[in-house]
Amino acid sequence: MTSTVASQNTARNRAARTLVDSDIHPQALPRDILPRLDARNRRRFEMFGSRVPGPPEIYPRVSNGGYRLDAWPDGGFPGNDLALMQQQLLDEFDIDHGVLIPLQSHSWGVEAREFADALCRALNDWIVEEWLDPEPRLRSSIAVPLESPDLAAEEIRKRAGDPRFVQVLLSTGGEALFGRRRYWPIYAAAVEAGLPIAAHTGGLEQHRGPGWPSFYLEEHVWNGNTMSALITSMICEGVFEEFPTLKVICVEGGIAWLGPLMWAMDEAWTMLREDVPHLSRPPSEHIREHFWFTTQPIEEPADPAHLEVALRHVDMNDRIMFASDYPHWDFDSPRMAPRLLPAAIREQVMGANACRLFGLPQRAQEAR
Repeated sequence: MTSTVASQNTARNRAARTLVDSDIHPQALPRDILPRLDARNRRRFEMFGSRVPGPPEIYPRVSNGGYRLDAWPDGGFPGNDLALMQQQLLDEFDIDHGVLIPLQSHSWGVEAREFADALCRALNDWIVEEWLDPEPRLRSSIAVPLESPDLAAEEIRKRAGDPRFVQVLLSTGGEALFGRRRYWPIYAAAVEAGLPIAAHTGGLEQHRGPGWPSFYLEEHVWNGNTMSALITSMICEGVFEEFPTLKVICVEGGIAWLGPLMWAMDEAWTMLREDVPHLSRPPSEHIREHFWFTTQPIEEPADPAHLEVALRHVDMNDRIMFASDYPHWDFDSPRMAPRLLPAAIREQVMGANACRLFGLPQRAQEAR
């Protein structure tokens, strides 16, 4: 079956609701980046590569580098072939809008400042030329040299005029916790541009606490911990007191843990307000006002009713967005994922929430 026929069949069989995938991972290869670097940075990239290895090289890791078996194009790498992504994702599931998250910026953004700046600019240029220009259904994240916040702010301002960039990409692991003032120029530039921050799991330090895990299982279930550390840091350091309109999307970290985190933070805040005199409101209010979450990898209890209870405690159904995590091995199919969600919130999670956040058009029938 051709991708066109598959798309037509899907459109006929699916309710007329907007479908947005908020987490798609493109992968640039050296052949894509090298021509977009000046001679000095090209030489450095050829000789030394990156300070932080990308996910396929990090141990522990599952086979196939953590990617779907069928996502490997001939002579290429998963996430490097637009036509294959169109066939397997956009056309197969009749997706209206997809948001690209180039994870290489997690490692490239922590290089020496001029080198990091050049790599992130080249990555953004590649996204524009090879993905956004030929495929109007796609939007993307701005890759920034996150450990050089002044340069990151410049890149945000440079790309802000292109409405296809709908968020600024951050990781959950940096040289310091992301509430620290050293990172505030990034948030100031994002607010100025009217863009949310997308914090995706990974980065410079992925295993805070007791040390490096022995098993991939340990790594895979740790994402919620790093996300909660980012949230706690940003709130306690007063980020949202300084930037009251800043929005932060927690991508690929789960969500069921959020209710207990809000309970614990609110209770501690009532007893320790002198420790954070700048924090004028309960932490849960900041979370409900400033944070958004994506579904993949949403927790999947044996009894789906338990997930519904957890989401009721969180009380942020209007802040949850569908994510497939294509082309990774734990990809969530847009056809199967809605069955995990309470029926009452499926439509808004699968598209409407993302359209509201990113300013994306909805299908005419649904928008009426």
